[in-house]
Amino acid sequence: MAEPFTTITYAVAEDGIATLTLNRPDRMNAFTPVMMAEMIAAIDLADADDTVRAVIITGEGKAFCAGADLGAGGAAFDYAKTGSRWGEGESPVRADGSVDLSHPAVRDGGGRLTLRLFEARKPIIGAINGAAVGIGATMTLPMDFRLASSAARFGFVFARRGIVPEAASSWFLPRLVGIGKALEWCYSGRVFGADEALAAGLVRSIHAPDELLPSARAFALELTAESAPASVSLTRRILWTMLGAGHPMDAHRIDSRAIWLRGASGDAREGVTSFLEKRPAQFTDSVDAAWDDFAPWFDSPEYR
Repeated sequence: MAEPFTTITYAVAEDGIATLTLNRPDRMNAFTPVMMAEMIAAIDLADADDTVRAVIITGEGKAFCAGADLGAGGAAFDYAKTGSRWGEGESPVRADGSVDLSHPAVRDGGGRLTLRLFEARKPIIGAINGAAVGIGATMTLPMDFRLASSAARFGFVFARRGIVPEAASSWFLPRLVGIGKALEWCYSGRVFGADEALAAGLVRSIHAPDELLPSARAFALELTAESAPASVSLTRRILWTMLGAGHPMDAHRIDSRAIWLRGASGDAREGVTSFLEKRPAQFTDSVDAAWDDFAPWFDSPEYR
């Protein structure tokens, strides 16, 4: 999808930190299929741009994202009626009225987004400036870090809307906060504050509203300023993927291959030489080039 975007803004600063801002403030940045597609397109841009070191995701106005846009009323989640997940000729509803539940159009839009965030090649930091409810909460789970404004509120409200958690949150949320806390939040559907989110490990830190974005930017630079971009990118994928591995041998296979490949790289030579010469490193390997070596085996079904 080409710019300009209509539901988000995307900008890259001179320091290499990109900011993706949900931009429907009049609707509390409510999530729509167009927003899903535009957020995925923005992450595609960030991944393809070697000047981007990290991505911050935040919201315009008083909310981060108040959840799915419920403008369709009671039928908002009845996709067979609204058809909001597919275009003309793409319906999974058969002529006899039955539904092909394996059809691509049945896929949850929130899950499409969170899987893309999971596979991103750059670190992602959520700057949660206000209400993050429903998909507004679950879209943050595959972000590497979540920094919250003191005004932020979170809610996994699906049971209160008569549906179930989405956006692959059944995988992400228990890994972040534990199964007990995940069940408590999802069963009750209650909205809770930043302090509770911090205590449970959902967010890294809490900031005054006017300090949130500067703190997120400073943290992004702290993470990336002196590190090799290719190393950070591959590390992100390895750690996230191994979070669900069944045995440490899975990690050993990945570590061994990645160390072999990166050990012969220009960045590895520069990293060692700069250390010995006691000077700042100048890393030049591109993320795309590193992935050209890494992806053919790492993206195989063995690791997906």
